[in-house]
Amino acid sequence: MSVYSLGIWIVKPGREGDFVEAWREMADWTTREMTGGEKGTLLRDREQPNRFVSFGPWDSVEAITAWRAHPGFRERVGKLREMLDDFSPTTLDDVST
Repeated sequence: MSVYSLGIWIVKPGREGDFVEAWREMADWTTREMTGGEKGTLLRDREQPNRFVSFGPWDSVEAITAWRAHPGFRERVGKLREMLDDFSPTTLDDVST
């Protein structure tokens, strides 16, 4: 079974386009530089258009931990946080497919 990273992102009004662009850059960097993960998915809430949810599968919790501890991740999330009102990251286990 896989383990997943998940983020809930509440973007400051008017910054949605900038956020999507920066998130894509982080996802591309992750795919290029990190092992153990697959390309992530970013979804936008239809009823609350400044709310986004991202998720992606990983081989292990250790791979997620290494990704989140990497200076490149911290730098990119720091830039994203400038556009956010709130960010909630979590790690989830696949229990049924």
